[in-house]
Amino acid sequence: MKEKLLNILKARFEKNQNRHKGLQWSTIQSKLEANPEKLWSLQEMERTGGEPDVVGYDAETDKYIFFDCAAETPAGRRSLCYDREALNSRKENKPANSALDMAAAMGVELLTEEQYRQLQQNGKVDTKTSSWIKAPADIRKLGGALFAEYRYGQVFIYHNGAAAYYAARGFRGMLKV
Repeated sequence: MKEKLLNILKARFEKNQNRHKGLQWSTIQSKLEANPEKLWSLQEMERTGGEPDVVGYDAETDKYIFFDCAAETPAGRRSLCYDREALNSRKENKPANSALDMAAAMGVELLTEEQYRQLQQNGKVDTKTSSWIKAPADIRKLGGALFAEYRYGQVFIYHNGAAAYYAARGFRGMLKV
């Protein structure tokens, strides 16, 4: 499984050089091999349809940044409300899980608005779907959450009740290795 995943990640890395100019796969692979728990998280991102790829390097922390780069929000992570509180508040028609709970179980984080906008610079995503993004505490405290999508040539950030869920809304993960 490890070799298969590394081959998939390497092929994606080589095919999408625009996402990570100046970075070398051999260095990234060494980091991945030294952190098997991160490889497991990347496997979960891949298994659920995220198509993870390197999108940057944080020199301060010496970590490579992976985002889900699938054209649409990952199919294996849709129909989720925002968080556990929202899930528990639903009296009927509860979704199977919440975005924050599933992300935590996978060892990843939801993208922030800034990260989502960064992702869109590498090629337009979510033209038919939408993705939950990290909601600021003040919005969440009032019962809301945020999601994003790409329509009409630009990124839109919207609000929704955190308990809402839709077949075409999921989440994109971020992982630092």
